[in-house]
Amino acid sequence: MNYLPSKLVRGAVGAIALATCAALAMPNAQAAPADATAVQPIPVPGAVARTDLTDSGRDAGWNATTSWNAVRYNKLYSTGNIAPSRCKRPGVALNTEANVRYFETELVRCLYASWKPSIWRANGRWDVKPKLVVHGYNTIKTTCGSVTGWVSFYCSTGSGTIYIPWRQIVTYYAQNPTFAVAYATNTIAHEYGHHVQSMSSILTASWWRQQHMTGDAALAESRRRELQASCLGSAYISANKKAYPMSGALLTQWKYVVSHSGDMPGYPRDHGSWTNHNFWSLAGYNGDGKGQHAGSCQTWAAPATRVS
Repeated sequence: MNYLPSKLVRGAVGAIALATCAALAMPNAQAAPADATAVQPIPVPGAVARTDLTDSGRDAGWNATTSWNAVRYNKLYSTGNIAPSRCKRPGVALNTEANVRYFETELVRCLYASWKPSIWRANGRWDVKPKLVVHGYNTIKTTCGSVTGWVSFYCSTGSGTIYIPWRQIVTYYAQNPTFAVAYATNTIAHEYGHHVQSMSSILTASWWRQQHMTGDAALAESRRRELQASCLGSAYISANKKAYPMSGALLTQWKYVVSHSGDMPGYPRDHGSWTNHNFWSLAGYNGDGKGQHAGSCQTWAAPATRVS
């Protein structure tokens, strides 16, 4: 089994979040089982976010107090329910580069529409839509550094950019189309979760804190940040489920994705256990019973056992 390790991109300008946090055991292509006993390890969403503190603007000049307040008491947490985008699932098969690009572009458009009111209420950069780069390169050079492998990631420089490797999704689609749709949807929602963090100053505040930590404390800071991004992504997916139903086989595969994502033995503990990744994904998805909102994703208020 070839497990793809998490990566830290050094010398970054802005912040970067890499979606290779763990390995996921993929269900057999001929089935959509709840137990998913046939497995093939693949990389899955979850990230390591980094920033260069020369990043200008509203995020400059962090200190211990201001950075803590930004991650723990951010106004984003009290902005109420996420507005559904009312976007339907893009009607394309994920079997070509063009189709993957169309699918993910539509989802970014929809995510922007949903998150914009919440970021506005949080006094964040609500009118900034991230760029999307769907690529087929094995190594891609960005302003946040070079990344090798089939890695989805977010770079916060400028308006922010989400990078998606289309070959990965096409490969999954050939093996299990329903799984590929669940994976592609969850991946873009997770990466957009990092954009929400960036636009509300959580991302750079958290990385400032991590840069001033060592050892287990630094890894725990990374886990809180990445588990929150997954929670935010899942909250959007659920908020929009009337237009883009997450049900039946698709819901089964999505639950498989989020419950089989997290840290792997032998690699840095910077993403969270499978159990906790599942916990925070479901926390965002389920909300408070009345709706889905960022207040369900307060990983910095959680005990250490919930972000281990």
